Amino acid sequence: MNNIIKILRKEAGLRQEDLANQLGVSRQTIIAIENNKYDPTLELAIKISIFFGKTVNDIFLYDNEEV
Repeated sequence: MNNIIKILRKEAGLRQEDLANQLGVSRQTIIAIENNKYDPTLELAIKISIFFGKTVNDIFLYDNEEV
């Protein structure tokens, strides 16, 4: 599943470590999500969407959708 977390994070002026601290996860988790190597749990996906003020569908895209 693709996502736009890296774009949103950079627009917010956050480092990966900053976002990780805000969400209560490791920096490695953010790296893996941004690189599409890890799909977050539903709970984490919802936390991310609330943090950025977007819907889960706005942030996470199926593989056949373009970023």
